[in-house]
Amino acid sequence: MALTKESAGEIVAKFGKNEKDTGATEVQIALLTERINQLTEHCKQFKKDKSGQRGLLILVGKRRRMLKYIQRTNLEGYRKLIKELGLRK
Repeated sequence: MALTKESAGEIVAKFGKNEKDTGATEVQIALLTERINQLTEHCKQFKKDKSGQRGLLILVGKRRRMLKYIQRTNLEGYRKLIKELGLRK
């Protein structure tokens, strides 16, 4: 259910400036997106897991606030990130 070290490392390498750049907003949004996708699949399978649904909503709210921040500070980076993650349709 949680992200593996290898998959998190791949995401950090793809969206960060280097492999240790875990604090960048783009990296944090990408990691949250991966966790959200996993939790969404979990909640589809286990419909009565209310704590899982609550955790999912908390993660979605965090990601929304981070996206709002990056949109405000770096509009071009926001557009690129949205396109790469496939968030807006």
